[in-house]
Amino acid sequence: MSLDSTDLPGSGVAEASPLTRRRESDIQQDEDATTSADADAEETHVEDDDPAPVKPKRPGRPSTAHLKIVPETLELRERVKACAEKYAAGLDKSRAFTKNELEKHGRALLDQMALPEKYLGFAMVLIGNFFWKRQFLATPFERRMLLLPHCLKHAEGCPADYDEFGLDCEKCGACSIADYKVKAEKLGYKVLVAEGSPIVLKIIVAGYIDSILGVACLNVLEKAIDKVLIAGVPSYAIPLHSGDCKNTKMDESWVWDVLEKYEPLPEEQTTTYVPLMRVSNRLFEQDFDRLLPRVRSKTPEAAKSPLGITEDVAYDWLANGGKRFRPFITLAAYDALTGGKATSSGPGHEGHIHYSDGVCRVAMAIEAFHKASLVHDDIEDNDLYRYGRETIHRRHGIGMAINIGDHLIGLGYRLVTAARGEIGSEATADILDRMAAAHIKLCDGQGAEMAWQAQPDLKISPLDALQIYALKTSPAFEAALYAGLRLAGDVKPYEEMVPVFCRHLGVGFQILNDLKDWRGDDNNKLVAGQDGAALRPTVLLALALQSANDAQRRELESLVTSTEPATLRAGKLRRIFEACNVFDTAQSLVDKSRSRAEALADDVANEELRKLLYFLVDTVLAEEEPATPDLRTSVLVPLPITSIG
Repeated sequence: MSLDSTDLPGSGVAEASPLTRRRESDIQQDEDATTSADADAEETHVEDDDPAPVKPKRPGRPSTAHLKIVPETLELRERVKACAEKYAAGLDKSRAFTKNELEKHGRALLDQMALPEKYLGFAMVLIGNFFWKRQFLATPFERRMLLLPHCLKHAEGCPADYDEFGLDCEKCGACSIADYKVKAEKLGYKVLVAEGSPIVLKIIVAGYIDSILGVACLNVLEKAIDKVLIAGVPSYAIPLHSGDCKNTKMDESWVWDVLEKYEPLPEEQTTTYVPLMRVSNRLFEQDFDRLLPRVRSKTPEAAKSPLGITEDVAYDWLANGGKRFRPFITLAAYDALTGGKATSSGPGHEGHIHYSDGVCRVAMAIEAFHKASLVHDDIEDNDLYRYGRETIHRRHGIGMAINIGDHLIGLGYRLVTAARGEIGSEATADILDRMAAAHIKLCDGQGAEMAWQAQPDLKISPLDALQIYALKTSPAFEAALYAGLRLAGDVKPYEEMVPVFCRHLGVGFQILNDLKDWRGDDNNKLVAGQDGAALRPTVLLALALQSANDAQRRELESLVTSTEPATLRAGKLRRIFEACNVFDTAQSLVDKSRSRAEALADDVANEELRKLLYFLVDTVLAEEEPATPDLRTSVLVPLPITSIG
């Protein structure tokens, strides 16, 4: 399979590749978004001669498993640190760089120092540190987070107990965690002793902190780059000497170099999407009641009444849980075409960002439609959990859940029409038309999936699965992006690009979701292999059927009618998927989706919009860390933060 090609945002506009031109002509012939999926499916065969896009704009993403060695001596680590500081001094700090750009800088630094490639991850972290250091130090202590790993503590005999925020180290002192934790807390830091990086961006988006001082192994720091760096969060990281996850060490003086320092800057330097993420959150946490006032559930008593309960549950479902990512897309697209002022405001200044009620209501409508589709999707798939709690139909019954989903659709249309006095009837009609088209495509895709489940056909091809994906997932991204652009004015220059870009984004996202299903997800469905065990028409199943030998195909056929427990079916499916190399092939399809979406973004002339499209690709198609829920150690459970998972 050919891997994706990526490039530096803002480095120029490329000539469209033959592949991209073919995709653009497709939408004129086929509005239901299946042609592109056809091409992707055809490329799942081993003999793949489809060329990568011409003039790739962004470098590829090679495996970094062998590039995460920390220099063995303190002398060498200090030398790399000093050289990284000098290198970063010459970087343009007006915008955050992508992970691929950071890799380019890391390689350049190693070349300058004549050091081997194995230190690449270490060099990338240090360059990132000095890119952000001044902005990190300009963040007040009470707006910083210190993130420490469990593996820094003594594995044997650690007497510290876990409270709701991690390890309670203040009364211990047996290891260095206590020194940093106690000092940082006295300064005003928020401190977490926790594993991994997924929670960090959640807490930032919720508005609790503006910058991060983190200690972690290079493997975790690499994953954090995808989540935190591309969003534009001032961060400073201290690499652990190893990834052994037990009694590891670090250069402690590096923590003290920045922990106690505060050096204000006259103004923000680097653009960031964090303020827009927070504004999107604000719609549902602060402005919700004003923008969407209750009618039948204004009081607790009314909310419990037969007339009020539907509205009450629907409002609760809409206001709580989820990424709020689709309304963010709408706001960010609007901002991109109106000057990009929000991205230049910096974390902590989102209070000065204000959009009209009409723009805000359209963004909220996107979320209402999305949440409605989730209620109905959970019923149709009989899913058990959503956002870490029981699904609506399990709590209130199927009939009530159907009605609540329908109510959310009504709320979405009410929100859009409420904006027409401000945005105009023509823009309102255009946005409603695009949302209606998204609804129809979603229902067509979901209907195809249910029809297959009712009468499983083992002749399903990757083409069939990708057609369903294109219909189920892409229209929501398309409606969100289109709405923001249309709110800003003339959308004609982007009419053809938007559906094709969102098609690749949505298909890649759905394949990643399939892969994520096999890892489990403590923010969402909790059960690993749930979609696979339910024998839904996933691209993973289609790839397995395409590659299976006779014995494997017979086993797959038996699983279709099997009544054995889902966990047992999932185990058998995993074995077949691994034998058929399904997971790697699916990841290659994600790479293709990413490459093609980026090729389309390359051709967008508006710089702010082009940067947003790159950001969407990097965010939506970013790999996520496997979830390992542990109620004893997880700090996600008690923190009052908004999930973005």
